[in-house]
Amino acid sequence: MNNKHSEQASYYERWLTPLLQTASTEHPVIVLTGARQVGKSTLLRHAEPFRSWRYHTMDDFDSLRQATEDPQSLWAGTDALVLDEVQKAPKLIAAVKKAVDERQPPMHFVLSGSAHLLLMQQVSESLAGRAVYFILNPMTLGEIHGQPPPVLLTAALAGQWPAEADLAQSLPDTTPLLLRGFLPRLLTLERAEAWPQWWEGYVATYLERDLRQVAQIDALVDFRRLMELLALRTGQLVNQSDLGRDARLSQSTVHRYLNLLETTHLFDRLPAYTASHTTRLLKAPKAFWTDPGLAVFLAGYFDQESLRNSRELGSYFETMIYLHLRVLTSLLIPRARLYFWRTQTGDEPDIVVEHGRRLLAIEIKMTDNPGYRHVDGLRKFLQAHPHATGGLLIHCGATIKRLDEKIVAVPWSALTG
Repeated sequence: MNNKHSEQASYYERWLTPLLQTASTEHPVIVLTGARQVGKSTLLRHAEPFRSWRYHTMDDFDSLRQATEDPQSLWAGTDALVLDEVQKAPKLIAAVKKAVDERQPPMHFVLSGSAHLLLMQQVSESLAGRAVYFILNPMTLGEIHGQPPPVLLTAALAGQWPAEADLAQSLPDTTPLLLRGFLPRLLTLERAEAWPQWWEGYVATYLERDLRQVAQIDALVDFRRLMELLALRTGQLVNQSDLGRDARLSQSTVHRYLNLLETTHLFDRLPAYTASHTTRLLKAPKAFWTDPGLAVFLAGYFDQESLRNSRELGSYFETMIYLHLRVLTSLLIPRARLYFWRTQTGDEPDIVVEHGRRLLAIEIKMTDNPGYRHVDGLRKFLQAHPHATGGLLIHCGATIKRLDEKIVAVPWSALTG
């Protein structure tokens, strides 16, 4: 099989593509960012209309030289262009701005890159009012299996609940999914032993190349140690003082490293939802890795047995659900915001989704027998926020069960299409 056919065979339709296609008709510049290896270049090389646009990547030395010496020559004779890894050629941004403002017929660009910080600094200064921004996340199971996005989240935000049902279906074992991860390249590796090997190369490339594009990190060993400590804290509150003590780093260094992990789309800190001023809440952010497979690898779990017996298994499952919620909320226009909510007495839903004036609480439990005992946090949240549309209990079983007037238990498969 030649490379072109091989690439086509491994291409997965992404749920973000329709938003990119619509944006390409309404805005002169699309900025597409995301972590390395999430599939940005593959999407732009295969999805219409971008597959028919002229394509240049700054990973190509000839294109990089052209972009540096004579950037406008890159789009000579065309009005639609994809510029990939554009953060490597800073002069491109000013040239793109000039082309958008002056060229007739109107020019259309996609600017893509992984080094989010550099890219966004340049774009925000030069292309204000001209660009629209998108983040491509790791893949969902629905995308992997060719399913359309599910309606569960948008329906629940509108207060529309699924009917009770026993789906009588066998859900996939979550352990190998968590061990593998959700980046497209991993899907081509059938042997479970190959997954940690691939992740090792991924982390090494990130530390040795990607970080150099956004910051000068002298002590890569310290940075990796912080990543490993964070991998054991995914789905939990992050205390920078405790993290700094365990990593033997100053708080200012911990803060900088966390910002870099967020900047490069590997890691998120969810803020607390604090609309209620009557309840004493914990304000420390909640940590999530954007791909659970990376967190599992960094934590040192390289096989299914050790992962199944780990005390962090529930947190990695929650991280997988967070990935799916992150993708689904990014499809809403405008994007929904994600928070967490926890009182000082420990009551919590794991995630709070806010979309405009609508509010939805979500509890995640790694159980196949969901019941009323699992929704104390949801009920406390709804008592504190009576205007919320309701709550979802995401679980590992196969039943949709009504647990309260505005609380429904649904299988995690309902998030996968």
